[in-house]
Amino acid sequence: MKTVLGQLRPALIVFAALSILTGLLYPALTTALARALFPSQADGSPIARNGKVVGSALIGQPFSDPRHFWGRPSATSPFPDNAAASSGSNLGPTNPALLKAVRDRVAALRAADPAASGPIPPDLVTASASGLDPDISPAAALYQVPRVARARGLSVAAVRALVLGRVEGRWLGVFGEPRVNVLELNLALDAAASDALQRNAKAGT
Repeated sequence: MKTVLGQLRPALIVFAALSILTGLLYPALTTALARALFPSQADGSPIARNGKVVGSALIGQPFSDPRHFWGRPSATSPFPDNAAASSGSNLGPTNPALLKAVRDRVAALRAADPAASGPIPPDLVTASASGLDPDISPAAALYQVPRVARARGLSVAAVRALVLGRVEGRWLGVFGEPRVNVLELNLALDAAASDALQRNAKAGT
């Protein structure tokens, strides 16, 4: 019996020490360093408006109002952009269900803006592997400018300038593709539209 306990004691001590080290101390240290060096990223890259968090720069949100820019389609369930169930549709390029989904999305975009006769950027009609993309390509944002400008009562030039001002380039000039964060763009759009209303109100008084 003593021999068994003598063999178990070192194993239990090592188990307890490693549990404390890797389960408590290491996570606490990395969390403290992250909060000190990268506070926004450590908190999930939140986006705030008027002091209230309205989303994350890393997770997309569904927008359907014609006055807003729409993001990339999401295949997460049970609702789009579900951060608790990141996933793609896993449908191949020849799958009839994917082809139908793309056709339906194209039809919806055409119906929302019949005057837009140009090609529709692929990222507006196809979902990503994660289903949570917060960004769209500059081409996808610019495609929506006439619809948004018309719905907002703003000039196309003003909305186009707003989009171009929100384009993020490649990381270090090499990695990734230029992109526009949809939530940040829509928040900037709301602010610009509010400012325009205030100016019009003052001009009418």
